[in-house]
Amino acid sequence: MSKRPLKILISGGGTGGHVFPAIAIAHAIRRLAPDSEILFVGAQGRMEMEQVPKAGFAIEGLWISGFQRRLTWQNLLFPVKLASSLARAWHILRRFQPDVVVGVGGYASGPVLEVATRMGLPTLIQEQNSYPGATNRLLAPRVDRICVAWPGMERWFPEAKVVRTGNPVRREIAATADPAAARAHFGLDPHATTVLVTGGSLGARSLNEAMMAAAAKIGARPDVQWLWQTGRLYAEACAASATAELPQVRALPFVDRMDLAWAAA
Repeated sequence: MSKRPLKILISGGGTGGHVFPAIAIAHAIRRLAPDSEILFVGAQGRMEMEQVPKAGFAIEGLWISGFQRRLTWQNLLFPVKLASSLARAWHILRRFQPDVVVGVGGYASGPVLEVATRMGLPTLIQEQNSYPGATNRLLAPRVDRICVAWPGMERWFPEAKVVRTGNPVRREIAATADPAAARAHFGLDPHATTVLVTGGSLGARSLNEAMMAAAAKIGARPDVQWLWQTGRLYAEACAASATAELPQVRALPFVDRMDLAWAAA
């Protein structure tokens, strides 16, 4: 009797800091167990619903979003979304029957890992940051293992569950691309000194404000070119700035090929 393939369910997302480590985990599992079945569960309308299929993996979406800290009518929907997501997670887990459920943080991982622990499935969470997110802090007492990147995480998590693994890194990030070819990919001068500015997939307001305020200084150095990931939230304002109009500045809302962005700089 042949043994059935290993089944792994990976849940979470919302930002590149959650999505891309999750994809790196999936690729690593696929290399170790080529016949494994991997299913992602994310939040509808979030970036994982686009990026995970691009990476070659199946994904299903939950109707879930975060609870806003400020007073807003959207919070009235949160209990309904949570109940819907818990029910949907139960159906997905019952149908897929994973051998282990992995949470990487973000909106979707909460309902999925909560249901998985109640079903008695093996569970683990992967925390990328030195200050863990709210979802992982809430899940920590219930999951079996907690994979972390930084020392001292016992401050936040039960010590007996913590395993220091480091952060998952996609192979293409670790590989060394040709700098000239990487710059050409973004429409930059292949031979000019290049500076990469990125505050993560969602962008960073302080970095963007610094870039917009530095138009005169950047313009005074035409020999240096800039690759600037603004984040979609700030894309319109940054694109309208004097900095973005400089010929040596390439401002993008989001960089799909971060491996090439690192190589270009």
